[in-house]
Amino acid sequence: MAVLWLQFVGSAVLILLAAHFLASSADTVAERTGLGRSFIGVVMLATATSLPELATGISSIALLDAPDLAIGDAFGSNLFNLLIIGLADIYWQNGPVLNAVTRTSVMVGALGAGLIGLATLAIFIYSETDVTAEWLISPLTIVLILGFVAAMYLIYRHDRQTRESESADEAPPEPEPGRQHQSLSRALLFYVVSAAIVVAAAVWLADVGEQIAETMHWEESFVGTQFLAISTSLPEIGTSFAALRLNAPDLAITNVLGSNVFNMGIVLFFDDIAFTDGVIWSAVSTVHMLSGLIAVLMTMVVIVGIMTRPRGTGKRIWTPEGATLVGAYGGASALLYLLA
Repeated sequence: MAVLWLQFVGSAVLILLAAHFLASSADTVAERTGLGRSFIGVVMLATATSLPELATGISSIALLDAPDLAIGDAFGSNLFNLLIIGLADIYWQNGPVLNAVTRTSVMVGALGAGLIGLATLAIFIYSETDVTAEWLISPLTIVLILGFVAAMYLIYRHDRQTRESESADEAPPEPEPGRQHQSLSRALLFYVVSAAIVVAAAVWLADVGEQIAETMHWEESFVGTQFLAISTSLPEIGTSFAALRLNAPDLAITNVLGSNVFNMGIVLFFDDIAFTDGVIWSAVSTVHMLSGLIAVLMTMVVIVGIMTRPRGTGKRIWTPEGATLVGAYGGASALLYLLA
């Protein structure tokens, strides 16, 4: 057991170290290509940091025959990603962190909430009926992947329009010292290497987490939603806080919100494909509906925080949004433990 915990800590440290280079290279790509931090945060960072959820989900189904672990990991990762925003709000010293991001984050959050709501609805529908339960893949899963593709297009268009409308009023961000002359090709190389390290370490971390869970005899639904979700979400927390240190809050917030879009659109799609005994939604616990509903509510808190808070620079230790996100995550964890 001690060896397992040492492996867990070692892989977590490796993820956090590589996350800094991942965020830095993604930020450079955003500057050199002109695509914008919000779009790069969704496409490059969110994709790289969400691959562990994909690998864990498929392996949980194919190797362990544990669909609850796979679905719980995806839904629990959504909750933990939203907790990261609450923690980032405490860490950010230049006023409320939601004041420092563009309205593109609102669209990313809204699209993520829509996909989470659809996935939650899928669990409810298949808990009440067995129609299409024997199909290889659910029609609702097809809608999720199509929703993901549409979301990527809408985010790109909205981010481009937002940056064009704000470019006249805001000065371009200063590159981090030491990165002014970094080429696009070098940044892409650093991104690929860092992403490979993060993904490999996160898959190792998730595998160790599964072994710890089995040794501790924890329930699959609770373990997937909490323990494994935290394990596979370490790349998000590492890259998000690295982005904040680079003075790139847009990169940080769209990273975690974009990860939720990826979890619901891509991860759940491949989870359903990997599950060969019918539709995966008919084989999982309805407790995940609670995770989905709370994640939607937490996303709404983020959206309201971006849309309504003034662009002030005053900083309190804790904002209402940050306190609500942290409290909601704690409440969700307690409820899931009791219901698992």
